[in-house]
This record gives sequence, structure tokens and C-alpha cells, in this order.
Amino acid sequence: MAQEVHFARQLVQSATDIAVVTHIRPDGDAIGSLLGLGLALAASGKSVQMISGDGVPSTFRFLAGSDRIRTHLEELSGSLDLIVVVDASELSRTGTVLDGYPSPHINIDHHPTNTNFAGINLVEVSAVACAEMIALLLPELGLQIDKPVAEALLAGMLTDTIGFRTNNMTTRALNVATSLMEKGANLSEIYQKVLLQRSFQAMRFWGSGLSNLQRDGRIVWTALTMEDRKNAGYPGRDDADLINILSSISDTDISLIFVEQPDGNVKVSWRAVDNIDVSGVAQWFGGGGHRAAAGATMPGPLAEAQKSVLEVTRKLTFSSK
Repeated sequence: MAQEVHFARQLVQSATDIAVVTHIRPDGDAIGSLLGLGLALAASGKSVQMISGDGVPSTFRFLAGSDRIRTHLEELSGSLDLIVVVDASELSRTGTVLDGYPSPHINIDHHPTNTNFAGINLVEVSAVACAEMIALLLPELGLQIDKPVAEALLAGMLTDTIGFRTNNMTTRALNVATSLMEKGANLSEIYQKVLLQRSFQAMRFWGSGLSNLQRDGRIVWTALTMEDRKNAGYPGRDDADLINILSSISDTDISLIFVEQPDGNVKVSWRAVDNIDVSGVAQWFGGGGHRAAAGATMPGPLAEAQKSVLEVTRKLTFSSK
């Protein structure tokens, strides 16, 4: 990937007006990567727009610079000379924010299902998080890591590894985390805020999901409806990270959550044990992700989506074991 990094550095150094974009329904790695790269570019004197089509989840608004993230580009013009997409396996995952713009120049990602949609594709599936990749790339791109950048990147790494607990953890990732702490990132404070603290509304939302929990053999699942969201007062379109709680249930190989969306679609999230690959199931439904953690968005209604996903999940995972 050395040659691609060299070309990426040339693009970054010569660019003046830059857009950094991440995927819709952003998680911690998306926001951390967006801020980590965006703030580093801005500190080097670039004009930078940081774009998340669905904004910033409340959990990550404590990060410096999060108030600078916008849901759309300011204007459709020819002044933008570099577009970088982070933590998105395919261009459609960015939503509509890049409609009408040229193809992205640089794609930075760690998902094995990445479609290499940009001019330069920096994709490293061995990285535990896109934020880890960016922490290593910034010096190679001629950019500095200060405290706000380090905090954003460490937040991204913590959330994508659930506090360094996923089975893809490496000594390199721990060394990167150490280097970010040396730049001023407070590990215990960030851990508390991104992994332990939850709003009252999020906990009420969890209550709805847990009360609907179902099991069939070694698969567990639940669903969160728009009515559940309204009753809880939860503002997001995600599952408030309830999927990570379900994945801790003993004697379970696969955990799923179905989240009804305002447009009638259904967001599906899978988690699996080490020897089961759910990324292929997600791809079947137009999504993607990792072996043990994947997601997709599919048409509703909710009941039909559940039936179809559970059937395919059983067929493509347990039948291949």
C-alpha cells in the first residue's frame, strides 16, 4: 500500500478545499475517523468540511470539533479539490451527501467488504478500526496528531473494539492506543463516555428491546419499532448499542437487532462468535462489515424483514459450519 499512500500524500499536500465524509448512521469509529482526519487537515491550514449525513450521535458530542460536523456540503461548486471517505465499505453508505460530486479521491477503510470505490483505496482489513489506520497514516500524509485528534481517534478505536475486547485485537492496535495517550488522550475518561455512559432515553429504548428478546437455538434477536423509539424519547435512528449487550448472552452464536426506520426500511445488525462469518449474510441483503460484526438496511415491513433475515442467516451460517 506504500505507493497508494505516496499518491495520497501528494493529493493531500496539494489540496486547498477538502471534504471528509463518513457513513450514515455513524458509530464511534466513523465519527472518530472523521474528526481525526478532518481536524488534522484543518490544523495544517486546509479548508475542511467534515460531513456526516446523519449528524453526530449524542454519545460523541463531547469530542472537540464535533460541533463543526455538518450533515451536507455547503454548496455544489467546483472549488472542492479533494474528497476523502472514511470508514465506509461502499459509496452508497455515505447516503446522498456526495450526489452530484465527482467520485471520491481517497477511500480509507478497514472493512473486508470494501468495494474500492475511490481513485486511491487505502483499505487494510487487519486494522481493528478505521481510526487505527488514520492514526498511522497521518504522519505519512504530512499531518500532525495533537490532543483533539488523538482523543477522536482513541474514541474510534475503543468503540469499534468494544474497549479492546474484540477477537481481532492486535499488539499494533495497543501500541497505537499508547501513542494516542502519549499525545494527551485520556483513556479512562473516553472509555467511560463512549462505552459506559448512556442517556435515560437510551436505557428506556433498551428496555423495549430486551422485553422483546427472542431465541431459537443459538440465535437471539429482538426488534425496535418506531413506536418504541417514540415512547422512549430516543432521538437516534440506531439501536443505542444494544446489539453489544445481546452479543454477551451465553450459549449464543449469533445475535441480531432489527431497527425500524422512519422511511419504513429496517436496519439489521449481526454479531457472531469467532467461527461464524456474518459478513456474507449482510452482503446478501446489500450490506457488509466484518466476520463477527455486520449490518444492512433492507425494505420493511419489520415482520417480513425479520422472517427473511432469520431464514437466510440460518441457511448461510449454520449450514456452512
